Amino acid sequence: MTLIIDGYNLLHASGVFGDERGPRGFEKSRLALLDMLVDLLGDAAADTIVVFDAARAPDGLPARLTHGGIRVWFAREYPDADSLIEELVEDADAPSSLVVVSGDRRLQIAARRRRAQAVSSDEWLASMREQRRARRRTAETKPPEPGPADVEGWKRYFGL
Repeated sequence: MTLIIDGYNLLHASGVFGDERGPRGFEKSRLALLDMLVDLLGDAAADTIVVFDAARAPDGLPARLTHGGIRVWFAREYPDADSLIEELVEDADAPSSLVVVSGDRRLQIAARRRRAQAVSSDEWLASMREQRRARRRTAETKPPEPGPADVEGWKRYFGL
């Protein structure tokens, strides 16, 4: 399953914004969002593409990079990230294995037209945060694995 995320759309849904404004502020906010995604996605980060608008990006911003396993694409040659995401969905060999995360109706329609799954940023983020909370609860309540001394103690207790 490949996850394609509308970067700034999810950024707004997440509320992950730095205090600084301007290009440096956007950079810090993008990095905070990407760090959050790495934490939320775990191993699934490698199957994720986050697309950001970049038509008026500052010089030096790469077209693509990797952050914690996540592929990050800047829509430098497109009018907006939506256009690049639409192209990714249209060009997909197996669109039914795509999940497009965006609150943008245009992208949701494009995804569904190709039988890809479309999920709003708010809904997806809430679901991922709940899954993370559930994993943490499970990890906290799971008893520790017995060590060698524990095993020997149980064997003696049961007469084995």
